[in-house]
Amino acid sequence: MSEQAVVVVVEDDPNIADLVDLYLRRDDHRVYQASTGEKALEVIGQRSPDLVILDIGLPGEIDGFECCRRIRATSDVPVIMLTARDDEIDRVVGFELGADDYVTKPFSPRELAARVKAILRRSGTPRDPVGAVHEFGDIAVDTARLEVLRDAEPVALAAQELSLLLFLLENRGLALSRRQLLDGAWEVDWVGDERTVDVHVRQLRRKLGPNLPLKTVPGVGYRLG
Repeated sequence: MSEQAVVVVVEDDPNIADLVDLYLRRDDHRVYQASTGEKALEVIGQRSPDLVILDIGLPGEIDGFECCRRIRATSDVPVIMLTARDDEIDRVVGFELGADDYVTKPFSPRELAARVKAILRRSGTPRDPVGAVHEFGDIAVDTARLEVLRDAEPVALAAQELSLLLFLLENRGLALSRRQLLDGAWEVDWVGDERTVDVHVRQLRRKLGPNLPLKTVPGVGYRLG
């Protein structure tokens, strides 16, 4: 990640887009706006952003879900999804498509800016400076290069999925509650449903396969190893 992070804000309401833009520029981010999914994909392709803020309810044929799906087909850039609805199904679908965070309107632009900062920090800073390589059968996790391989092929993990995996590695062998995982991998001040952890665990299991020793601990949470 460069010193001045590049953020693409995809929002069809110009008032919301400009407000988010203002707060992000205060944090010295370089911001580009798009009001449709089609334009968003074009801007993302041109600018190679460090993070995308993506409204679900976009006009046209490419809504936020479809836009996220297409982003994930070629990139692991962190994505924060915005929605006017607080339906659980929207959150689940968004996370399964690879979103890293989910914010419901109306929201505090200051809080959104703080979440952007936290995700950029997690996605740009290795947790393990020693750079250990952890192997589980056909899976290898290189914590220095922030790279995950399966059968020697790179696996595209969303930034939040990678953050969760690295935190589990740091605490390998320990049974961790969902709250402990949220506090460690999502930052202490993250506000959201603990079931978010379950969605990301399912994604890790799906992408990395049965050799990942990520166990469910009944009545507690999860344990790696």
